[in-house]
Amino acid sequence: MKTNRLFLLILAIGFAFNQGQTQDKKAFEEIIWHIKAFKPQVKLLNIKAIDKKGKKYDVKAIQDSEQTSILDIKAFIKGKRLPVKMLVSDDRYYPVKAIGLDGTIYDIKAFTEDGTALPVKGVSKSGNIIHIRAIYQNMIYYNVIAVSPDGKTNAVKGIKLGDDIIETTVNGVQVYAHVKSITHTK
Repeated sequence: MKTNRLFLLILAIGFAFNQGQTQDKKAFEEIIWHIKAFKPQVKLLNIKAIDKKGKKYDVKAIQDSEQTSILDIKAFIKGKRLPVKMLVSDDRYYPVKAIGLDGTIYDIKAFTEDGTALPVKGVSKSGNIIHIRAIYQNMIYYNVIAVSPDGKTNAVKGIKLGDDIIETTVNGVQVYAHVKSITHTK
């Protein structure tokens, strides 16, 4: 009998805790962070998702709670928020792409002031973290960051959760790593 009461008490406390978190999450107003590429001596470069016809779409980091340590990166395409992932590839670098609900792949590019499109790719790996850069003429690398409306910044990185080459499959597309905005480490 005591075991049942203890179980019910734990269940009630857990329910009350979850209700409080649900209410807090609903009360938090979502914050959208901009995704940019930069090199310290130059201006920020806009990063966009591109469809096959060349139409450009926003790529943003989504903050949906008080925490800013790790944020989802999404492409805002035709009213949908599509996942941005690093794809499996035999190339030297891992391509960063948005994936449509039907498996359509959208390029992710950084744009210079004169409109030059730079590929955005995973260029090197440190443990389970893949460093993402915008690449200019195969020799100049621009860091990719997320910038909050009030000027805070996070690094945009690939995160590999497992040891397999294929991390997961999203809408029929093989994914090498997840792309997230993470707090800079000191």
